[in-house]
Amino acid sequence: MRAAPHPIEHWFEHIGHKRVRIAATNPDGAHPRPLLVFNGIGAAAETLELFMRRMTGFRVVTFDVPGVGASESSAVLRRLPGYAKFAAKLMDKLGIERAFVMGVSWGGGLAQQFAYQFPDRCERLVLAATSTGHLMVPPSPRVMLRMATPFRYLSAGYFRRIAGRIYGGDFRSNEVLAERFSRRMVPPSLWSYVNQLYAATGWTSLFWAHRISCPTLIMAGDDDPIIPIVNARILHRLIPNAELEVFDCGHLFLLTRLERSVATISKFLD
Repeated sequence: MRAAPHPIEHWFEHIGHKRVRIAATNPDGAHPRPLLVFNGIGAAAETLELFMRRMTGFRVVTFDVPGVGASESSAVLRRLPGYAKFAAKLMDKLGIERAFVMGVSWGGGLAQQFAYQFPDRCERLVLAATSTGHLMVPPSPRVMLRMATPFRYLSAGYFRRIAGRIYGGDFRSNEVLAERFSRRMVPPSLWSYVNQLYAATGWTSLFWAHRISCPTLIMAGDDDPIIPIVNARILHRLIPNAELEVFDCGHLFLLTRLERSVATISKFLD
């Protein structure tokens, strides 16, 4: 029998001088190590709620980066190492010494950086729909252009028109999926989106991914227009203690293949 979904608690913490929204589940008898999740570019905690509720047996923690969702905007320009330091400060604030770390898309770059920068604080690493960064097999120019702006977060109609072309998989043929996903999207500030783009511009893990020492699960969709599947295979070859799981879907397999994703991650972490 499948366990009941967990409720999600939201609250605010001051990290530095900025008010940051935290979202977390707190199930009874949870694994002693929490799962800290870094979200995709411009994405607020709402986009992860279905996944968080289904990760029974684990306390799942995520946060809105400054300027995204309900977090206060910041004038500070950060590179990915700066966002990794920000995440470490957040862990300190929450009293988390060591965690399982997971990154989705843009957050996968941040997760790699965090595991490399703070190896003593990362128990295991999960990389979903991500790559080695700037030095990767790129998407098509049209996909890159559509990802360069946050307009898909600002217009539900525009999002529904392009969802299949940028996310691939089930979004190509299922308009209901695009409608449901658009309801969970909270527009980021333009400054925050530019900041996140800047953070990853020129960044790559290609030259040091082989130094990530913790066990790593790499997850990828075989029809992902944003991160072509070959990038997952490159990561798999680079990271010494890694395993690869491929899904018959696109970029958002955490939603479209939710139960399989949860089962795969739970088995890996437990």
